[in-house]
Amino acid sequence: MLIIVHVKPGSSKGPLVDEHGSPDEHGGADCTVFVRERAVDGSANLAVQKVLATHFGVARRSVEIVRGHSSRIKAVRIQGQENKGL
Repeated sequence: MLIIVHVKPGSSKGPLVDEHGSPDEHGGADCTVFVRERAVDGSANLAVQKVLATHFGVARRSVEIVRGHSSRIKAVRIQGQENKGL
């Protein structure tokens, strides 16, 4: 499954996944991921992978950031989750 996520690094709300009702309302993102880690040396990307893995009940290695490594909008592929969840 490929999803578009909006990442909020350095958030006091995190770790949290907020699923949206309609992607059109949130700039095309399927969900917003709040993480406490700052966007320094890839720590926020790693935190996003961990949070999404927990949310979808898969191993962290099953969550791959495909696009947007240095952006707040990321395309993420989740293996083993075909049309489940979002």
